Amino acid sequence: MAKKVKTVIKVNLPAGSATPAPPVGPALGQHGIPIMQFIKEYNDRTAKLKGKIIPAVITIYEDRSYDFITKLPPVSDSIKQAIKIQKGSGKPNKEKVGKLTRQQIEEIAREKMQDLNTNSLDQAIKIVAGTARSMGVEVEL
Repeated sequence: MAKKVKTVIKVNLPAGSATPAPPVGPALGQHGIPIMQFIKEYNDRTAKLKGKIIPAVITIYEDRSYDFITKLPPVSDSIKQAIKIQKGSGKPNKEKVGKLTRQQIEEIAREKMQDLNTNSLDQAIKIVAGTARSMGVEVEL
């Protein structure tokens, strides 16, 4: 018989260097999950991607056991890395912080395709372009 799911927690953590500090510690602690055990497993699994933010989806079961999956870095991080900026614009409609070419957008869309809620490359490109626009990045399509 399958285990009964108590809750699902989603967190964005630095790959290979997560700590028990918030948001992880309080989120897991309130459900009785061994925090250091999770941190060690997460850091081992993401050690090769050090320096990136890697989302984790943690499924906690009624018997206080858990399992988790890691996803790809967020689209916004990929955009920032592609155009070499630290953060998006505070006024995205007025102040532009960079420019993405169609090729860069397509590359990010292909990379992130398995985490997006579409199977169409054209739709994935539109999702990435929309994220870029909301960050104040000019988009060439």
